[in-house]
Amino acid sequence: MIVRPVHSGDLPAVLALAQCAGPGFTTLPANEERLAHRIRWAQRTFASQVERADADYVFVLEDDDQQVLGVSALGGAVGLREPWYNYRVGLTVNRSASLGIEQQLPTLFLNNDMTGQSEVCSLFLHPEHRLGHNGRLLSLARLLFVAEHRQLFGDKLIAELRGSADAQGCSPFWDSLGRHFLRRDFRHADHLSALGNKTLIAELIPRQPLYTCLLTEQARDAIGKAHENAEPARRILDAEGFVHQGYVDIFDAGPVIEAPVETIRVVRESQPLNLLIGSPDDQAPVWLIHNRRLENCRITVARAQRDGSHLLVDRPTARRLQLQPGDLVRAVALYAEQQQAAAA
Repeated sequence: MIVRPVHSGDLPAVLALAQCAGPGFTTLPANEERLAHRIRWAQRTFASQVERADADYVFVLEDDDQQVLGVSALGGAVGLREPWYNYRVGLTVNRSASLGIEQQLPTLFLNNDMTGQSEVCSLFLHPEHRLGHNGRLLSLARLLFVAEHRQLFGDKLIAELRGSADAQGCSPFWDSLGRHFLRRDFRHADHLSALGNKTLIAELIPRQPLYTCLLTEQARDAIGKAHENAEPARRILDAEGFVHQGYVDIFDAGPVIEAPVETIRVVRESQPLNLLIGSPDDQAPVWLIHNRRLENCRITVARAQRDGSHLLVDRPTARRLQLQPGDLVRAVALYAEQQQAAAA
């Protein structure tokens, strides 16, 4: 398996993945025209033809038979072209000494705090291929790409995780809040957001703090809760140092998790190494390996052995990376618990 930049020939496969993902996946709409445009824009991004405010790095996971099995992406910066909205969960305390009453009320504050930060997004792996190291490769390849091309990204990475929904794909949070101001159901609002109208929708939502006690119990329970399908992706990012600091999505209240780039394990512990080709031990640690290119980047996982400033991999791994002995790679142990063994 390798992770590489998307190209125009991937459109049918990416569209099929978007259709499989279903509703609520606003950054990967099942719309051929919009996906074609996004792929073209991603190609321009990898070719360094756009500014950071417009950068959209879209990757695909491809097997050795050149079948596309998954997709993921990085946004260079959010909110620099149009406002980027989230809710921040806060607390309002009301007290009446004369009545002897004190109330502590959870509150939602509309904000633009994430402006200028980079985003990890659009992660989807076909259900039939959620095995082995595939999910971790597809997710962490983006972080290794950031480590190699640090100048292209902000000081922090954020991820808006898909929020909870019922069996019909409806959001209890949206039904209790957003629907009253947009007068559209969640599927319609989700469709408008996928078409690039997220800011227009946010403009209809009140700027005043919103008391969560006015929402339904189901809506309150959904605040900061990720969709069950997003939990595996969240666990991977949590292990890398991402945390939830109280920010949630304005549509489905899914958690926004974040991490300063320099504290992310893959960024902090990855390093340049010289490539050697041979026969690594069957018990050697599994490494995440990047060929250090931009437009032609290729990232894979493989068992490898480190010897000082050298990394020994087998020939198929070097071939997947399109590298020769002596070429430089950026690499890190795939699992945090293997880092000490990998460094030995």
